[in-house]
Amino acid sequence: MKMITAIIKPFKLDDVRTALSDIGVTGMTVTEVKGFGRQKGHTELYRGAEYKVDFLPKVKIEVAINDDLLDQCIDVITASANSDKVGDGKVFVSSLEEVIRIRTRETGSSAI
Repeated sequence: MKMITAIIKPFKLDDVRTALSDIGVTGMTVTEVKGFGRQKGHTELYRGAEYKVDFLPKVKIEVAINDDLLDQCIDVITASANSDKVGDGKVFVSSLEEVIRIRTRETGSSAI
């Protein structure tokens, strides 16, 4: 089992959610986050004053999947979150040792 964590631009969330649903991903956790990468934020103009925005708004998606869906999920996320601009985001993959459904106490793949 794997945990995919993707940090993407907020306006791409619906595209990614729909694409993941289309390949059979049944659940995800979404969190609004702020951060910066190589672009180190940007400068904006507000009422004539220029100020630096260090942390940009992003969305973090977490998806627990079986190993057989890994490559397909990565392909779908990278394709649907891509805008060909700096700051499109990152995808992180980590191993899950155990998953337990609280209600039924199912474990492993059946709990996903």
